[in-house]
Amino acid sequence: MKIVINGCYGGFGLSDKAFELYLKKKNVKWVEKEGNCYYTIPINKYRELSEKSLKEHSDYRDVNNKGYCLIDSNIARDDKVLIEVVEELGKKANGDFSELRIIEIPDGISWKIDEYDGMESVEEEHRSWS
Repeated sequence: MKIVINGCYGGFGLSDKAFELYLKKKNVKWVEKEGNCYYTIPINKYRELSEKSLKEHSDYRDVNNKGYCLIDSNIARDDKVLIEVVEELGKKANGDFSELRIIEIPDGISWKIDEYDGMESVEEEHRSWS
């Protein structure tokens, strides 16, 4: 199984080119970008829905049913399209503070990403109690 991780201090992030290619390959249409967020509806409409949702429900469920703020850090690291984009673009996939790497682990392993100051590694998940 392939997994994308960040191999330097700073943190996981895709370049704009990589994230836009990812969204295109996923067939996700976006209309506006602000910071690292790609909106599927106009930003002012998203904010209006967000405020209404917070007043009515104390969460963003209604917003997520009508429009999204898409952020690269929410992508599953074993997403096949993410892996394809990183392989295709190489260093051009790196965000401002990242050096993305693809690592391989055996199939069937329960895994998690461990991070220290943005540098990541993949660890086998174990049971723990406290």
